[in-house]
This record gives sequence, C-alpha cells and structure tokens, in this order.
Amino acid sequence: RKNTKRVPSFRKLLRTSQIKLDNKLKNKQYKQKSAAKKYRKEQKKLREAVRDAISRKPFPLEECKKKQVAGKWEEKEEEDALPLDMMDEDDLKLMEDLAQKASFLTRDLSSNEPVHVKKRKHESVIEQYEKVPRRLQTEPEKELIHLLPIKDKTGIIPQAVEKPVLNVAHDEEEDTEDMEEAEDFNEEPLPILTPEEMAAQRRQKLQERKMHIAALASAILSEPDSNIKKLKELRAMLMEQDPNVAVIVRKLVMVSLMEIFKDVTPSYKIRPLTEAEKATKVKKETQKLREFEEGLVSQYKFYLENLEQTIKDWKQRKLKKSNVISLKAYKGLAEVAVKCLCELLVALPHFNFHNNIIVLIVPLMNDPSKMISELCVEAVKKLFKQDKLGYASLGVVKVISGLVRGRNYDVRPEVLKVFLHLRIKEVELQKDSEDIAPKKKFMTYKEKRKNLSRMQRKWKKAEEKLERELLEAEASESKEKKLKLHTETLNIVFVTYFRILKKAQKSPLLPAVLEGLAKFAHLINVEFFDDLLIVLHSLIASGDLSYRESLHCILSAFHILSGQGDVLNIDPMKFYTHLYKTLFSLHAGGTNEDIGIVLQCLDVMFAKRRKQVSQQRALAFLKRLSILALHVLPNSSVGILATNRVFMQTFPKMDLLLDNESQGSGVYLPELEEPEHCNAQNTALWELHLLQRHYHPTVQKFASHLIAGAPTEGSGALPLDLTQRSATELFETYCMKGMTFNPPVASVTPRRKDTFSQMDSFVEELNKQLQQHVSETVAHKPLDFAKHLKESSLA
Repeated sequence: RKNTKRVPSFRKLLRTSQIKLDNKLKNKQYKQKSAAKKYRKEQKKLREAVRDAISRKPFPLEECKKKQVAGKWEEKEEEDALPLDMMDEDDLKLMEDLAQKASFLTRDLSSNEPVHVKKRKHESVIEQYEKVPRRLQTEPEKELIHLLPIKDKTGIIPQAVEKPVLNVAHDEEEDTEDMEEAEDFNEEPLPILTPEEMAAQRRQKLQERKMHIAALASAILSEPDSNIKKLKELRAMLMEQDPNVAVIVRKLVMVSLMEIFKDVTPSYKIRPLTEAEKATKVKKETQKLREFEEGLVSQYKFYLENLEQTIKDWKQRKLKKSNVISLKAYKGLAEVAVKCLCELLVALPHFNFHNNIIVLIVPLMNDPSKMISELCVEAVKKLFKQDKLGYASLGVVKVISGLVRGRNYDVRPEVLKVFLHLRIKEVELQKDSEDIAPKKKFMTYKEKRKNLSRMQRKWKKAEEKLERELLEAEASESKEKKLKLHTETLNIVFVTYFRILKKAQKSPLLPAVLEGLAKFAHLINVEFFDDLLIVLHSLIASGDLSYRESLHCILSAFHILSGQGDVLNIDPMKFYTHLYKTLFSLHAGGTNEDIGIVLQCLDVMFAKRRKQVSQQRALAFLKRLSILALHVLPNSSVGILATNRVFMQTFPKMDLLLDNESQGSGVYLPELEEPEHCNAQNTALWELHLLQRHYHPTVQKFASHLIAGAPTEGSGALPLDLTQRSATELFETYCMKGMTFNPPVASVTPRRKDTFSQMDSFVEELNKQLQQHVSETVAHKPLDFAKHLKESSLA
C-alpha cells in the first residue's frame, strides 16, 4: 500500500501555533543546508582522490641493484629454484594472490619488511616526503590540464592533457602590430562639436527619450492587463546613464510612473496569494488578473524603493562611482521624488505600501529645506481633510507622535499644527449604545413566540440572518468602527500634547499644543479637566508666555468649560481678568491675526456663557473693545464692532454707555486691570462718533448702527449680509492680506480740459502768431500785433 502524506486542512492549520510553524520552517531549512554541506564534502573528497591518484606514481624496481647482483641471483635461482610441480598447492595459490596486488609488485624487494605490513597510522609528513625519489629538473615541467577522471573496476583513473605552449615571440610581435594599428587609428582626430551642435544633439536625444516615455505610458494606460510588463521597461529608464540628459529623463520618468500608478491602481488593496490558491486551477481571465495584480504590486514596490533611495542618497550626500549625476542635480531629483511620494500619499491611501509612504513623508515634514517640508505638510493636511474612514489619519498620527518623542520634542511647530486639520470634531466620545447600534431592530425570541406562528418564526429567522449578512457587507463603515478609530487617534494626539505640557513647556511647540487643545478640548475626558485647567492657569501666571500663547490658553480653558465642563463648578474669573489685561497688548499693525483669536475667546466667554457673566464685567469689556477699535486695521475694527453689537443685544442695560446724562457712583478707571472694579458704567462710548468718520464704509455702518442702539429693524438696522455673519467671518472677509480693499475703491475719471492742456494750446497759438509776424516784417508789411491778439480768442 502506498503511503501518501495528506495535506493538512485549513482548520488544522488554524489550530497550529505560529511557533510550531516556525520550527517546521527552521527544520526544513536545516535539512537543506545539511544536504548541501554533505554534497560539498563528497565533491571535496572526490577532488582530493583525483589529486592523490595523480601524484602517486608506482615506484620502479631498482634496476641498478638488479644489474649488480644479476649474476648472483641467477646462480641462486638455479640452485634454489624448484619446479612448480614440486611446490605445494597452498604455496602456489599464495604466490598468485600476491602477484595480483600492486604492493607486491612495487615493493622494494631489498627491504626486510614483511609482505603484509600495514600502513602506519601516525607516519610523519617528513618521512613521507623523504621516501619520494628525487629527480633533477633538467627540463621545465609541462603544465597539465586536469580532466574529469574515469572510474572502472580497478579504481579511479585520472585524465590529463598537456597544456599547449604558445609561441611567446610570435604573440609579442602580434601585440606590437596591434598597438601600432591602434596608434595609427588614434592618430585620427575626433570630431570637435561646437556648443550649438552639442545643444542640438542634446535636444535630439531628449526628444527621443520623451517619445519613448510617451509611447510606453500610452501603451500601459490603453491596455494595462496586457502591457503591465512595459512598466519594468519604463522603470529601467530611472537609471539613465547619458550625462547630458540623465537628470531630465529621470525626472520625467518619475512623474510619468506616478501618474500611471494613480490611473491604473485598483480601488482595493492587493493581498498575496496563498499556496493553496496558487495550486488551484482557475480560469484564464482570473489567471490574467492575478498576473496583472502581482506585476503591478512588484513594480510599484520597486518604484517606491527607487524614490526612497534617491532621497536617502541626497540626504547622506552620497554619490555612487558609476553615477553620472552631480550632487547639485541630486537635490532637484530628490524634490521631484518627494513630490511624487506626496501625490501618492494623497491619491492612494487604500493601496499597498501606504504605511511605508507615511514613514517616508512624516520625517520630511521636519526637513531643514523649507520647500520639502512645506510639500510634506500640505500633503498630510490634504490627507487629513479627505480621509473619511480614519485609517490613514491614525497611521500618520502614530508616526508623528513617535517622531516628536524620538527627537526629544525638537521639531518644527508645523509638524504638530497638522493635527488641527483632523476630521474628528464631528464625532463625540460619549454616545448612547442605541446610537451606536444599527438602526435595524430585530425581534426578540419572546416577541416572536408571542406574535408569530411556527412557520412564520422559521421564515423570520432566515430573513433576519440574510439582513445581518447584508449589513455586514455594506461598503460604508459603521459608526461604531469610526468611533473606535477616531477615539484611538484622539488618545494619541492628547498623549502627545500632555507630554509637551509636562516635559517641554518652554519649547516652541507650546503654541501649537495650546491651539490644538483649544480645538479638541470639548472631546477631552471630564476626569482631566481640573488638572488641565490648573496647568493652563499656571502657564499664564508664570509670565513666560507671549500674549498669543496666553490667548490660546484662555481659549482652551473656555472650550473645556463650554463643553462637557458645564457640570463643573469652576469660576474662571482669573481668565476673564487676563484677557481684559491683554487687550491693550495686541499688535495693531499688519500682523493683527491675534484679533481673530480674541474674537473667538469673546464668543466663548460671553455669548455662550451669558448667564454666568455679570453686567459690570460686560460693560468693562464693551468700553475697552471700543477703545481698541480705534487703533487697529479696518477688518479688526469690523470684527470688534460686530462683537459689541452682540454685547448690546445679549446683555440688558448696555445703552447706559450711550446716555450722557446717566449717573453712577465712582469714576471710570481705564488703566485698572480688574473689569469688575473699573466703574465702566460711569463712562460713555464717545469712540463711536470717531468711528463714524472712518475711511472704511463698513466701519461707518457699524458705528452708526451702534449709536442708534443696535436695532434689529428700522432705519438704523444693518443689511442682512452683515447681520447674518459672525464676528470671525467678518474679520476674515474684510482682511487686507492680498492688498485688496473690500469694498473696492471706485476709479476717478480725469477732467476733459485741465490747466496743463490750456497752457499747451496757448503756447502753440503764440508761436503761430510770432511766425506770422516775422514773415510779414520780412515782406515790409506793417502788422498791428495788439489788434490781432485782441481779435483772437486767446486775448
């Protein structure tokens, strides 16, 4: 019965542990190595046997001794010889056996050793060497070429052939003749090209390479399944060796391959085939698809490796000896390689090796080259904005966190600012289980038993099973899965932020951390609120922060308190005081971007917490903001006045500052840093009358609207396009970054006749009169010049 080894089933393979599979693989490799080692040993022994057989030559009988004692031996033989028929049969048989042995024939008969002496096991090398007969080398030894030996019954017979001796003199003569011919050939001067001819030759070569690249790319895009092998031919052009066109050709091939992969790559990840799948027979179409996918993945992998190697060579300032590109040109190649990687990072987040691209791109965000770092930062921002599932965002966040920690928080702030573009604000951490569960509700067993018959229950069970399978096979990700991914991403982001707050408070990353906390603070767990508020207040009180960083601290604190922090009984009066003190420290020039942060803080501190704010505090902020509006750019003034409008509509009795006859206790103290005790109710908003005369028309409208008491209807009301926008939106709308005035300034039409044109016409007319006078004087005709001027229109 034939013993056939059964192939283990898939279920059995699942039960097999990974350690056992690794051990099996190691044993298999060890057996292969042992077999190869054994084969090498056998080959070595065979070669040694051949060499021994060649070196061992049978020693001839000593003829000289034989001649000297020939006569004595003959006499002795005649005396001692016996006829063969007189010898015993045993002695005769022994002689015949000895005659067949080589040792009997080649043994030195003059020695006294017995015939059947054994070899000494420990015979020294010197003794063996001394036994070899010595010969004088009268003739040069002939070199032998050893051939394969022949093996027969007697043993191994070596085969060798004498090496033919070449006629050295003849060869030398031929070599000299060849050298002379080569010298004669070299004497012909090479054609020297002019710069114009070299440029034309370079253009021709470049055009040929471009046509070849275009032909290959169009063939691949037209029929990817059939022409996938041409990808290898196109990728081979990345190693262009012509120094005249190498740089441009390599750049063109990089970009062409990138566009090809973006178009040809399928919308799913290609996994490697298992051994069982490779062994099974499939249709021709399926086999063709498999070959296409396998070729695409392999070429994509090699392409990414080429890009990575280009960047590494440029980073390490290394050039290969066989390279034809200079070190300066390598920078341009590396920039094109980074651009291609950034495009693939954004375009193919679902395809193979995307994590490898992330690992390459993220460290380049911290590159000293500004161009490369900006490219990588913009690519990561685009990836965050378009990533709806969250897998790619999670991978990037993990690598950034590891980079920040590995560099000991010595990275550029832009690396952390990309976290602000994460699409996580739409997801809440705390959700009811009913919201997470699928909308389709299935009947319980008791409801089925109560309301359905036996047959109906059977059909209902099959129907529910089918619906569950359809729900699992849906292409869109479930809310629960998204929630898990976003939660894990947020945890890594907050861990990075908290590490910097704890260990690197004086690093340049602190503003980016505070800005990130201000955006994601509503998603932090309530348990961390107390500790985080204490840390933020200590940072502000330390005095080490700039006013922009302190504004981020305030914004973060109020985002925490406006979200889940409503349940906490915390009085943030110290944050109000610090913002009130910081308003007069803001930059009022071209870099007034901090006004946008102030507007966000005011929105969170007053509009969303109006029940927790006292009237005295609101009046103090309203007066100080009106003073600030006189000193800043128009877009900042518009945003501040829009905030004042919200103040006057949200808090009652704000019109106290518009009445000159109102009385109160105390005197207004504008320099006091406590808003509760500055007596703001005893002043007036005289700044609005100055703002009515502002050169910006929108500022004039807002000032007139506030003087009228900020009405919602009537003649003093604002247009709808201004009332429906928030203060932050108005600040960005009327921004003057692009050196454009909003609304645009009307052009001035020039006058038809100005003073200069009248002067020119007068001078021309006067010249004519003078010429006429001169001509008449020459003709002896008197001319009344005054009368002529009186009659003319210019007189």
